[in-house]
Amino acid sequence: MRMRKTLKTKSRARLYVFLVLAGLLVLLAVAAPMLCPNDPNATSALDMNKPPSARFPFGTDRYGRCICSRVLMGARTSIFSAVTLVAVTFVVGTALGMAAGYYGGVVDTLVMRLADVLLAFPQMVLAIAVAGILGGGMFNAMLALGITGWTLYARLARAQVLALKEEAYVSAARLSGCSGPEILFKTLLPNMLGPLVVNASTQIGTTMIGIAGLSFLGIGVMEPQAEWGSMINASRAYIQLAPWAVLAPACATVITVMVFNYLGDCVRDALDVEVAK
Repeated sequence: MRMRKTLKTKSRARLYVFLVLAGLLVLLAVAAPMLCPNDPNATSALDMNKPPSARFPFGTDRYGRCICSRVLMGARTSIFSAVTLVAVTFVVGTALGMAAGYYGGVVDTLVMRLADVLLAFPQMVLAIAVAGILGGGMFNAMLALGITGWTLYARLARAQVLALKEEAYVSAARLSGCSGPEILFKTLLPNMLGPLVVNASTQIGTTMIGIAGLSFLGIGVMEPQAEWGSMINASRAYIQLAPWAVLAPACATVITVMVFNYLGDCVRDALDVEVAK
């Protein structure tokens, strides 16, 4: 009991710490326009590739744009797009997986075979192919990653429904006259939400890396919109002349992904401790 209590306390402490850090990053992204020291898209031939200074805290890029301002604005693009994509794929995949597991038959076959086809290809390779066909842009990049992103939640939701749908409380709800959707979303979903939330929380950092990767390859966010992957790609040719133009967005990406990955791990550990209790 004492060991479980200690584990529970440590898990909660870590969870609170990374919740605060993730909240600060989100707050930073929301307030980015007010925090930018300079116009993130303003170019200046006189300020090209300048090192960090009081006026330009992170230096400037090859167009004379403030790296600090662009990193701050890129936080909005990277964080919000990743969270939005995870939320959409979470809802779509969970709904499809629950329907497949509960109704079975043709619905189950169609949903699972489609998921199997999409999972036969590496996610990033398929995303590159789709984004290359659709063209650049944040929406197309999110669509390319979302095509396979929902399958993780669909398979997990289906497995959870198959394990729970024969429980006594589900049979009681069915006998009381509840419809299929009512049983799915009022009876089953609350009892299977934990593993789904854990999966979603661990996918935020992975999705952020995927969006940055597509932008780095030139098939994601396009200039002049600020995004960390595209900023690294645009400045990598000048890394010896102006390394700060690459290091600033790269460090921002690494730190943000680490925070959200650790947050996902803490959510998983906290829920495991609650289950063990």
